[in-house]
Amino acid sequence: MEIKSTHHYPSRRSAVLADNLVSASQPLAAQAGLAMLAQGGNAVDAAIATAIALTLVEPTGNGVGSDAFAIVWDGSELHGLNASGRSPAGWTPERFAGHDAMPFRGWESVTVPGAVSAWVALSKRFGKLPFADLFKPTIDYAENGFLVSPVIAALWSRAEARLADYPGFAEAFLPEGRAPKAGERFFNKPLAKTLRSIAETNGASFYEGALAEQICAFAKEHGAALTTQDMKAHEADWCGTISKPFDQCTLHEIPPNGQGIAALSALGILSNTGIRDLDADDPQAFHLQIEAMKLALRDAEAYVTDPGHMSAVSADDLLDDTYLASRAALIDATRAQDFGAGAPKNGGTVYLTAADASGMMVSFIQSNYAGFGSGVVVPGTGISLQNRGAGFSLDPDSPNRVGPNKRPFHTIIPGFLMGPDGPLMSFGVMGGPMQAQGHLQMVLRTQIWSQDPQMAVDAPRWRVTEGVGIACEDTMPRATLDALAGLGHQISLEAPDNAFGFGGAQLIHRLPGGGYAAGSDPRKDGLAIGF
Repeated sequence: MEIKSTHHYPSRRSAVLADNLVSASQPLAAQAGLAMLAQGGNAVDAAIATAIALTLVEPTGNGVGSDAFAIVWDGSELHGLNASGRSPAGWTPERFAGHDAMPFRGWESVTVPGAVSAWVALSKRFGKLPFADLFKPTIDYAENGFLVSPVIAALWSRAEARLADYPGFAEAFLPEGRAPKAGERFFNKPLAKTLRSIAETNGASFYEGALAEQICAFAKEHGAALTTQDMKAHEADWCGTISKPFDQCTLHEIPPNGQGIAALSALGILSNTGIRDLDADDPQAFHLQIEAMKLALRDAEAYVTDPGHMSAVSADDLLDDTYLASRAALIDATRAQDFGAGAPKNGGTVYLTAADASGMMVSFIQSNYAGFGSGVVVPGTGISLQNRGAGFSLDPDSPNRVGPNKRPFHTIIPGFLMGPDGPLMSFGVMGGPMQAQGHLQMVLRTQIWSQDPQMAVDAPRWRVTEGVGIACEDTMPRATLDALAGLGHQISLEAPDNAFGFGGAQLIHRLPGGGYAAGSDPRKDGLAIGF
């Protein structure tokens, strides 16, 4: 791509250009990854070290009890990894009888954590450095403390009253009875001990050793269904990718149970419109994207679940060219419509991407789902557990209905773009339902409108809410907002620092002459660094 600066958005940052890069949502984590590259490691080593560090320095979005997904370009081939966990064997529909919806917090929202299995699988298949070396920066930060960064401190404070009474939370995350403030030093020695155990056993202690026993003993103490058998049965799957071409590029996503298919559907719908003839910030360009995204989200919410349970409608059915053309025909260029798209809940997630001089590129995402997840923290371990079980449905007719040993519908998705001559961009956008919508916006801005990664990140974002509602960042020009309102969109304005609402984005784009350009998001404490 040619680095262009034809659009100007509220940021003083420039794209970072280097042969070896890490872009992450927290500076200390990005530095942990870059240290691995400096020690002779590759992009996978850097990505894992960054992911491990984020469990400590950004606990508001992820933890050792998270799930994870990854897409890896190994220099010649693309690989997709699904390391999301399944429900406990005891989670029958009858267990939740009497509930109007799946529990959103507490033990009844906890599924098997998969992030550790992602670190192990990636390192075993692609890593150059010893697995234990990837943990060293984080163990040091956990034992000796680190200074809490501003955006994370603000998010942490929101959890103080909300989660203080959940099992183990206050002991782990509210030292002195409150959330740490920006610039205060935070220690997590129990997490250091946990990470050392995972490092020394190549993850075995987490799934079938002492850590698994601690997790499940705490579950049993609180009447939860999670057992050591559930933990031991977990496996990460090399699942490949699903994709959709758009002109000279092809967007790759992880197959269901994730929402990446919604980004592909929306892109396929837009290929049947006049989007290419419009400017990046033309209100009509926004309108077409919004309408396409509504249609894509409606299908994702209706049909996506654990692929073993998608019997009525497959991913291929949803991405069929004829079907997507028929969806595009529903869009009216003159007015917003309610296609029945839902309004999924916001969530907390971390995304990172790394690339090295050999050509390897990694797109990686891990998440506890809603901020600190379930609010449950296993005493003496620093392990905060995700609340991915909240992604199940209780509707008997839904393919995503809760059941035993089943993966729920997932919001977190890594993205990857391929071009005619090889890899183009590893990227992601955090924030629950913002993610598929953010993927669409990043692809169009970088590929149709030739914006560099930092420019694409800085541009004001929108997201579908419900009905004909959209949330827009308040940095979007007034004339654009007025034009969208004139088309019937019901607009709510939110500040760009709403890290959950509009997510934080990280992008690494390969340059035609060699090397990369990276963007990182000031909506969080993002940093792209390289050499």
